[in-house]
Amino acid sequence: MWRCFRAKCGWAGRVFAKDSNLHGYGQMTEESLGLEPLGPKLIAYFKERQISEKTLSRNAVRQMSESKEIIAFTYKQNGLLVGCKFRTMEKRFWQVKGTEKMLYGIDDINHASEVIIVEGEIDKLSLEEAGFQNCVSVPGGAPGKVSKDLPPIEKDTAYQYLWNCKEYFDKVVRIILATDNDPPGRALADELAKHLGQERCWQVHWPKKDDTNCFKDANEVLKYMGADTLKRIVENAEPYTIAHYRY
Repeated sequence: MWRCFRAKCGWAGRVFAKDSNLHGYGQMTEESLGLEPLGPKLIAYFKERQISEKTLSRNAVRQMSESKEIIAFTYKQNGLLVGCKFRTMEKRFWQVKGTEKMLYGIDDINHASEVIIVEGEIDKLSLEEAGFQNCVSVPGGAPGKVSKDLPPIEKDTAYQYLWNCKEYFDKVVRIILATDNDPPGRALADELAKHLGQERCWQVHWPKKDDTNCFKDANEVLKYMGADTLKRIVENAEPYTIAHYRY
């Protein structure tokens, strides 16, 4: 379902993943995409990043059957497969043609009053290791800069995934932004706050790694500082203020 964020608009509608004429979503299955359960090499890859097999299984993380080193993050809505994003261990990404533009892990925030948003699928898995399932990831990368004004809906293509997931945020009281600690990540946090409402957004601050550098993201904190520390950092998020905006 989609519904306009802006008051007095009223534009709304709904599409169903089971509709067979909608980009072939009705036919999309793990088998049709050539997916299979993770093998030893990729399980070891995730283990090095402190991601357990239990978390991988619950989130239906798969691999390509024809290439055992390509990770497949399955995108599901209401339990139905509506898309897939592939990643190599060298961090090259691509998506299945026709993948719905939506947040990764959307079913985990159904009816949630508090939601955490991260910048990558592995960060979403990392927060689950710290005890947070009410977490979603943006499907693509971060912007180079923050826009001054929100564009019209039909031109807001970079954030179409937010419009498509609007109904999930209708009753959310608190949104914790845990994006990457770099200029694009901070720009993404600003854009998310502008789109979702700065007044209900909170900001995670990643701790220092050494005298000059901070940790970059949730997975880096999990890997080097552990799940308990990651949990504490998220719980200590601070209210997002308008001063964060960078134009």
